[in-house]
Amino acid sequence: MGTTGVILLFIVGLLIIIKGGDWFVESAVWLAKVTGIPNVLIGATIVSIATTLPELLVSSIATYQHYYDVAVGNVVGSIVCNIGLILGLTAIVSPVLIQKLSFSVKSSFMLLTCMVLYYLAFNRMITPGEGNIFLILFAIYIAINVLEFTRRGKYINKDLQIVTYDRSHSFRYISKFIFGTLFITAGARLLVSNGVKIAEIIGIPEQVVSLTLIALGTSLPELTTAITSVIKKQQGISVGNIIGANVLNMVMVLGISSKIGGQGIVLSYQNVMLGATIYNVPQTLYLDLPIALLLMVIITVGGFLTGKISRPLGFAVFGVYCTYLFILARLFM
Repeated sequence: MGTTGVILLFIVGLLIIIKGGDWFVESAVWLAKVTGIPNVLIGATIVSIATTLPELLVSSIATYQHYYDVAVGNVVGSIVCNIGLILGLTAIVSPVLIQKLSFSVKSSFMLLTCMVLYYLAFNRMITPGEGNIFLILFAIYIAINVLEFTRRGKYINKDLQIVTYDRSHSFRYISKFIFGTLFITAGARLLVSNGVKIAEIIGIPEQVVSLTLIALGTSLPELTTAITSVIKKQQGISVGNIIGANVLNMVMVLGISSKIGGQGIVLSYQNVMLGATIYNVPQTLYLDLPIALLLMVIITVGGFLTGKISRPLGFAVFGVYCTYLFILARLFM
């Protein structure tokens, strides 16, 4: 297959994931309602997990096929994209007021989780046993959300309630649930396989493609939420969605993916050219995760001190994101 065909299939994979994700979230909320699951649990678990399904399927399939760089790059790249690009541009367009206590708790948990990830990955491997730590953190994060929703009496945002919650629509939404799952699975396979081929064609590491193109593709639900929230002047929704997505990318996606590979997830070395010298280094540990941690520190500390994600904070994280892309381009392209 030629280069054009590979790129087209990659784009098709993105489009399929977007549509499949839309159907899956809509039908999952309906299914939860008709089976009697409380609103608090739907808002804290079902929707947030459903919107992270693209990352989960991409990383899981990549791990199963032993494309570990794609699996890890998708997770870390999504985090960097969510904060640097999506949240950065959102704050630049319109500064975001935050609920200080809730933001501080969740953003600190996000930062703590990333530090745990960095520590566990320092030996260049996330074993199935270490994956259990992420799954424990996943349970803790869900509990934090449930307690918060219960304390405040919050319900799922009305913008998500776009269906009539009765059994007369069973066939329609069960079909959407099934086809949404199939679309996301098929789209994830297309993204992984053709993303690897694009890396081979361009002559760059698979991890760079996963950190940029694939990560941006699987972050499209967060991007859509951010654009909608700006239009409706509800940017706080975008901040909560991005923090939740980042936490789930680490605790759920990596926790489950580590169980799929026989030995877990292995971080590889990359040949990096600095000047006239080529160095063989684990890029994830020396570049990608430090950038993710830096972005988290900026918004966590900045948000706590000012009570908002201000325009200067937006410019700061967006600047870090652009610098990161420039470094990748200089090192590998």
